[in-house]
Amino acid sequence: MTTDTLALPRAETDTRPSAPPPVWLKKEDSWAILIGLGLVIATTALFLAGGSGITAYFSFGVKGWTAPADLAAQLPGKIPGALGLYLLLAAVLGTGARSLGYHVQRYLAGFTVLYLLAIVVLIVSAHSAAKSAQLEGPLVALLIGLVIGNAARLPAWFNEALRTEYYVKTGIVLMGATLPFTIILRAGPAAIGQALIVSVVTFASIYLAATRLFHLDRRFAACLGAGGSICGVSGAIAIGGACRARKEHVSMAISLVIVWAVVMIFLLPAASRWLGLHPGVAGAWIGTSEFADAAGFAAAEAVGHDAATEAFTLMKVVGRDMFVGIWAFLVAILSVTVWERQTAASSERIDRREIWQRFPKFILGFFIASILTTLVITALNGDAAKAYNAETLKTLKDLRGWFFTLTFLSIGLTTRFRDLAAVGLKPCFAFAIGVAINLPLGYWLSNHVFDSYWRSLGA
Repeated sequence: MTTDTLALPRAETDTRPSAPPPVWLKKEDSWAILIGLGLVIATTALFLAGGSGITAYFSFGVKGWTAPADLAAQLPGKIPGALGLYLLLAAVLGTGARSLGYHVQRYLAGFTVLYLLAIVVLIVSAHSAAKSAQLEGPLVALLIGLVIGNAARLPAWFNEALRTEYYVKTGIVLMGATLPFTIILRAGPAAIGQALIVSVVTFASIYLAATRLFHLDRRFAACLGAGGSICGVSGAIAIGGACRARKEHVSMAISLVIVWAVVMIFLLPAASRWLGLHPGVAGAWIGTSEFADAAGFAAAEAVGHDAATEAFTLMKVVGRDMFVGIWAFLVAILSVTVWERQTAASSERIDRREIWQRFPKFILGFFIASILTTLVITALNGDAAKAYNAETLKTLKDLRGWFFTLTFLSIGLTTRFRDLAAVGLKPCFAFAIGVAINLPLGYWLSNHVFDSYWRSLGA
């Protein structure tokens, strides 16, 4: 018998390469939507089937502790949940990583280390000293990431897992699920109107200062303006993608957002107490003038009243953050129809379809997730709706927190202080001008124009 007779007729078809995945599966926005909505649908289905208790096997949390003995008593019972959550996140993120073209083995190895660091973050942020200092998990993640990233040289395989956009976009989709339209509608004209005024004025001030005073690139100026006026890091990322800003410009904008966000954590609550502001007014001012959601939550919590946290959520998360899609769409139009037309040859025509191609699709996931949870809450009776809020939405909030923790760890681990020094004074001055306008404007709107609404939150 010759070797030729060993070949089976179907061998040729068995070895034929599989068809490549669709183009849309090669985009982070698509996987952010798939993962975010997938988690929303799965947890909702478990609740409706009476199996919401299963989510306990995919969760990890640490109660407040002071002495090592307190922590040691908790951890053994937390191991199964930590392992289950790791397997869940590694499975969904690893599947997306394969389609996105990441080196999967390196990504999973790096993600394993990143996940362990995230556990350390949760443990540290649960310590009584961290709680008294109002150091929330994402902020602790940023600080730990900055220390490690600047003290050690990270291996290439670990860098494969530091995918800031991948995590933050998924977290934003999950944020939509935890903000049903019933809550969004509560914001009313106060949050939307105040957010619109602040967004327009702050964006314009930073953009004009950057381009007219300091002659910076228009796309860089747009990233700076978005980071200071809309929703911080995610705003800079979304606008940078919409106008195709250079990667280093987006990174510089993120760095400035982070620096100012940390400053505002301490400045705004202290100023609110010194001025004797109502907690609701203080929360609205924080929501108007803070640049990052995680840092803003820390600042609002430092006020020490639920009204401050509620006002911050309505003002920052519902009011300002939701403008990221609108701003990205407008900047995409401006970039395609004006900036690139001016730099293109006179005979070259700009394809208007670029506007849609650059629109950050993950924002659509935010709204879809919000609509889904709203429909579920509306369909349930009173007690079931309360249980859905207490169980399923809490699980989704916890998952959202994990993705934001991964985001801030990635930001810290990839931010180098020497790179911050390389940002230069011009971008710093342009951003500082926006801050100088934003702070008094936010105070005036919160404490005078819309004060009656914000004061009613604590009544």
